[in-house]
Amino acid sequence: MKLPDWRAGPLLAAALLAGCASPAGIQSQAQRRSPASVGLAADTAAPAPAVAPGWWRAFGDPQLDRLVEQALADSPTLKIAQARTARAQAVLEVAGAATRPQLQGSATVQRQRYTETGAVPPPLAGSVRDSGTLQLGASWEIDFFGRYREALAAALGSSRAAEVEVEAARVLLASQVARSYFQLARIDAQLQVAQRTLAQREQALGLVRERFDAGLDTTLELRQSEGALPDARQQIEALQEQAQLTRHALAALVAQPDAAVQPPALASMRALAIPAAIPADLLARRADIMAARWRIEAATHDVASARAQFYPNVNLGAFVGLSSIGLSNLLEGGSLQWGVGPALQLPIFDAGRLRANLRGKAADLDLAIESYNGAILDAVREVADQLASARSIGRQQMQQREAQGAAEAAYGIAVQRYQAGLGTYLQVLSAETAVLDQRRLAVDLAARALDNQVQLMRSLGGGFQPEAGPPRLAAKAP
Repeated sequence: MKLPDWRAGPLLAAALLAGCASPAGIQSQAQRRSPASVGLAADTAAPAPAVAPGWWRAFGDPQLDRLVEQALADSPTLKIAQARTARAQAVLEVAGAATRPQLQGSATVQRQRYTETGAVPPPLAGSVRDSGTLQLGASWEIDFFGRYREALAAALGSSRAAEVEVEAARVLLASQVARSYFQLARIDAQLQVAQRTLAQREQALGLVRERFDAGLDTTLELRQSEGALPDARQQIEALQEQAQLTRHALAALVAQPDAAVQPPALASMRALAIPAAIPADLLARRADIMAARWRIEAATHDVASARAQFYPNVNLGAFVGLSSIGLSNLLEGGSLQWGVGPALQLPIFDAGRLRANLRGKAADLDLAIESYNGAILDAVREVADQLASARSIGRQQMQQREAQGAAEAAYGIAVQRYQAGLGTYLQVLSAETAVLDQRRLAVDLAARALDNQVQLMRSLGGGFQPEAGPPRLAAKAP
């Protein structure tokens, strides 16, 4: 007679008792946004050249290259991200172990007095004996409904998300170092302007004193000229403070407290190529978006694993070993014992624990999807903002150069008129203020242009190059 297939038992039990604890009515509600919905359709956005992994080298500054390399090698922030990756990989290994057979070994030795008034017959009753057991046990939970398979896939998604987040941390760290470096350059250039201003005002004070001594100027002009010096010195002191704070921030980023950094000249930096439009493949370039997609993948499999917990667990168990009362008999053939058999567990009533767990996993999936949606919206906005700023800064620099030329000419005329006695010192001060404002503005615009280029490189992915294509989201994802 043909024996029935023992694997049909769990399936039949699941069909009969599924109504006892049901996942019905619990599912994710969030919807992923498509690239076209944020303006990234291939027919509306032209692809731009990919950002090189070492994009900061294009500025042509060896000192900047060294600082970024130090940061990527020693920064605690990056090491934290790497530690999270190691933790995610350990979780992946734990999840993978649950899908494979388990083997355990045990050895026990016990000295025991057996009760005289229990079920133990003489001569054991009332005696003190040694007992021992040597045993191997094996178990394998057969994953009929994919509980552990889905948990493994979820752990894999989390592990890959953590790996990609390390790359996102690298991109962010490199951009922070470059921005701090150019901030130091801006402060140094502003400091040079302030020092030129102080020297210029000292020369003007000497001229006013000569005219005052000759009776050509009054005490008012002399006091006005003297009062301009403390203001210039205060600006220099404030800029020196900013320079120190920026150096400290840069040293912290590169994890080198004693890092010696010479402020670079803004004019010596090479300009980077700026794309004309948002690239159509933006989402594949950014590590943060790739990580968000892997988080959706992980959360999707978490939901599937939680749903599979409503179905039976089938565990095959077996043991073989030796057991005896009296250690002298432990290794004899008669001490052999063994057993094998399946175990079935089916949730019937759990006070809503499984449904609550499934609702929580569905909420996690909604959170992952909306985080992804927010990430792509932020990515498109960031690139659009940086492109708009890049074009605007270029136009502002053109207008500023014309304004500075006019201000310099007006100042020269004002000084000549004052020296000839045809103008007042107030006119000189007014013309000088316009010149200084334009000089500061020129420095700020040059620094903004560099900072904008750094932020644009980060917004375009910062040179992120995934080893494989983007994750193919599970079919169960909404």
